[in-house]
Order: sequence, then structure tokens, then C-alpha cells
Amino acid sequence: MDLYGIDRTLFLLLNNGAANGLFDIVMPFVTEADHWKIPLALAWLALLIFGGRRGRTAALLAVIVLTVSDQISSSLLKPLIGRTRPCFALEETRLLIRQSRSFSFPSSHAANNAALAWLFSITYPKKKWIFIGIALLVGYSRIYVGVHYPSDVAGGYAVGIISAGGVLLLERAARALWRRVRSRQADPVRKTGGMK
Repeated sequence: MDLYGIDRTLFLLLNNGAANGLFDIVMPFVTEADHWKIPLALAWLALLIFGGRRGRTAALLAVIVLTVSDQISSSLLKPLIGRTRPCFALEETRLLIRQSRSFSFPSSHAANNAALAWLFSITYPKKKWIFIGIALLVGYSRIYVGVHYPSDVAGGYAVGIISAGGVLLLERAARALWRRVRSRQADPVRKTGGMK
């Protein structure tokens, strides 16, 4: 069996084989981005107002990480790869939500949730399993409702982790550079050109 065959078989197992009445209610709710907007906005504001320096930094980085992840997945990779969603390619698909004819690989939902999960797991390591759990749940919901193959979700996770990792590396490099600049400005020997 080729890779597409494995992907298709796994998709049908998770979309059809795991079907049950509870998930048919829960997963469409979980997968709908609009249901997350208010809780995420409130959490973002709480970080800005009550999170201290670490929280404010995480909130600002979250905006950058989401922008990078979403643009790479939605604007670059999806049009470039042009994969048809399983709900339009496989007759056996159980489609539980309305879906436009946008491309499938990678899953932007998975990418964006993985990017945030990685960022907040690094920032708040004691709570990392909460963030990872949410990302895994949203990723699975995309398969269960019939709009993504497992490889779409895995690809989205990779995009999100790489995006968040890249932004965090750049942020740390910028902080290190800023510290060096500040230390040179504060060094009286360097300021005066040396002791006389």
C-alpha cells in the first residue's frame, strides 16, 4: 500500500470507524474556529493585563506566531500543493460541517493550534499538556468532521511547530543583541574610550 493508501485508510478509520453520537456533537463544535474566538481573546487580554512581563511577551509573540503560521499554511503551501479535501475526493466521507472548496494540505487549524501550543508550552512548561491536548483535539476534529486527511493535520503540526520555533529563536536572538547593546552603553570604560 502506498502512502496515499495509508492516509486514506487511516482517514476512513478515524472519520467513519470512530463515528459515534457524542463525537458527532462535540467535534463539529471543537473544530469551528468561531467558537474559540471569545475565549482566546479573553485569554490574550488577561495575559496583557495580568500576565506580567512574561505574559505580555507571550501575548505579543502569539500574534506574530499565528500570522507566520497561518500565512505559510494558507497562503503559501495550500495553493502550491493544491490537494483536494477528502470530503470532495472520497464518497465514503462523513462530512459534518459546511466546507468551502479550499485546499486541504496542510491543515491551517492544526498549524495555528500547534504554533500556539508550542509557544505557550515553552513559556508556561508546567501547563504544556493543556496546550498540547487542545492542539491534538482540534487536529483530530478536522479528520473526524471529514475535511482533512491525517497527513494534512500532521503537516499542519509541522508548519506550526517550525513557525513558532523560528519566531522564538529570532526573539531570543533579538533579546541577546539588545542586551549586548545595552551593556556597551552602560559600560563607563567603553563610554569614555578607556581609563586615563
